Amino acid sequence: MRKRRILITGASGLLGLNTAIEAAAGHQVFGQVNGRLLDGKQANFASFEIIQADLLAPGAVQRLLDQTRPDWVIHCAALAIIDACEKDPQQARQLNTEVPRQLARAVARGGARLLHVSTDAVFDGVSGNYSEGDPPNPLSIYAHTKLEGELAVADENPDAIIARVNLFGWSLFGRRSLAEFFFNNLAAGKTCMGFTDVFFCPLLANDLGLLFLEMLDAGLSGLYHAVSSECISKYEFGRRLAHIFGLRAELVIPTSVYDSGLLAARSPNLTLSTQKLASALNKPNPNLSTGLEKLFTQYQQGYPQKLSRMHLSDRGGQI
Repeated sequence: MRKRRILITGASGLLGLNTAIEAAAGHQVFGQVNGRLLDGKQANFASFEIIQADLLAPGAVQRLLDQTRPDWVIHCAALAIIDACEKDPQQARQLNTEVPRQLARAVARGGARLLHVSTDAVFDGVSGNYSEGDPPNPLSIYAHTKLEGELAVADENPDAIIARVNLFGWSLFGRRSLAEFFFNNLAAGKTCMGFTDVFFCPLLANDLGLLFLEMLDAGLSGLYHAVSSECISKYEFGRRLAHIFGLRAELVIPTSVYDSGLLAARSPNLTLSTQKLASALNKPNPNLSTGLEKLFTQYQQGYPQKLSRMHLSDRGGQI
């Protein structure tokens, strides 16, 4: 894989940050952030250039592309907190639909390649084992706006990759992913809910970032399910994490999602078929078991602490 200029939006978020770290090992990476300023040199990772930009500001998208002149763009920025989208649908639509539309149009005009990150939540989760050809039926504002973003990107830039994902990993502040939720509670000796009736296929964020690079390098276009080849309930995910980290699995309390009191509706069965992407890359997608083992290895090597040292300051706003 030859060295590329890569722009990654949302580079202080869980996916964007870990993708930037992985990509910077072999490419020239520009990481767009808004409210959170970073310094990759503080963490002893391969460094990438941080660019502060509010993607909602008029003309910001085109200025960002002009400044970075990327070969590839990986669009991770989004309003991804599900209940926050329910409380502010207008902002969710701006960030999850309109910004991707503008970016897809501008990238197509400039000749770069775009990978747009979407979500498995576009499905209602009634049946599971969804393929890319199955009709979506989003339940939440977040899922609705992300599906609208998919359609906008496909319309503006037919050569773009649209990747539906689900992920876990270490984040900047250690409280963004489901893995961190379980780890933080279990390490403190606290009980926590684990949904027995919600199934998903999460990938370690670092593995997902590397998968994005492979998809772009292979010249793919269109819609793909970029999730783990292994699926599990959230309850079992918590218990497996507990076992790997040597924590008390009995503190994960089996709970139905319908008894959780969550504001937005959740899709119960988000198992996805990965056959299309596996065929395109001629190998299976990474799996959950390996990802959980890597998560533990990262913990042993101080990876979460290295991420936290990258944070410089907050200016408010979305990432």
